[in-house]
Amino acid sequence: MGKTSKDKRDIYYRQAKEEGWRARSAFKLLHVDEAYGILNGVQRAVDLCAAPGSWSQVLSRKLYDTCQTDDEKAAVKIIAVDLQAMAPIRGVIQLQGDITKQSTAEAIIGHFGDNKEDKAQLVVCDGAPDVTGVHEMDEYMQHQLLVAALSIATCVLETGGTFVAKIFKGNATWLLSSQMKIFFKKFDIYKPPSSRPSSIEAFVVCSDFCLPTGYIPQVINTARDDIRILAQKTGSEVNRKLVPFIACGDLGELNEEDDRDTEKPNDEAQYAYDVVMSDAFYPPEFKEIVKQVYEEQLQIS
Repeated sequence: MGKTSKDKRDIYYRQAKEEGWRARSAFKLLHVDEAYGILNGVQRAVDLCAAPGSWSQVLSRKLYDTCQTDDEKAAVKIIAVDLQAMAPIRGVIQLQGDITKQSTAEAIIGHFGDNKEDKAQLVVCDGAPDVTGVHEMDEYMQHQLLVAALSIATCVLETGGTFVAKIFKGNATWLLSSQMKIFFKKFDIYKPPSSRPSSIEAFVVCSDFCLPTGYIPQVINTARDDIRILAQKTGSEVNRKLVPFIACGDLGELNEEDDRDTEKPNDEAQYAYDVVMSDAFYPPEFKEIVKQVYEEQLQIS
């Protein structure tokens, strides 16, 4: 019997079968590592949206199987999380749950302490929502999944840690870039050779993690939480300024056809340009956009 058309056109599919990877996507993480060295010196890692487990296999082979002694293996901690159950992988602790839920996020955070020696050094996420075929909807859902992964990363990553996640490239990519730069000194968008040219996917590669001064990490779910109330719960002024931008928010209150009771704007409200938010955490091009928004708000009021 001849080979299938899929075998003929995809060298990475065949290579994954030959090398024992659960999916061809293993090469995406391997290529990211080749380009950026994200696995160098890593002992503690989190794999979000891990099923079927190809990225966890890469972490296991690179971090766990290379250890020479039992003490070295004991120091390795790999946490894999997904809604679906996976077959066991050497050196990998599996959690079954939805990363957008508070209970799942708390279970992940529970595996890492407050000391730097206990924090994760790497968080990866190759997850994607069920594709609808409507690009704008798929892009939006993917970005919300990315926000959930990022919020977990801010809770478990050590200073200087790395975050890698799938992204669907689109009109909002520039906004996500600005958001990532709040927490990471280095940011890049990379499309590995193993990613099909026809695919809109790419990967954000964020390194040198550093929380803004005064920011308190939060688990964010924009579909469930009112982000304005969520940001106020910590009592941090920095959270109140940053969290709504991280989650992108929505325009529900601006919909004239919405019959729900919404808070009316105060005619005496004073709008001011926030130099702390814009200058300290955002790049120059985003600062100009923020200033324009405040000027428009001032004209409306």
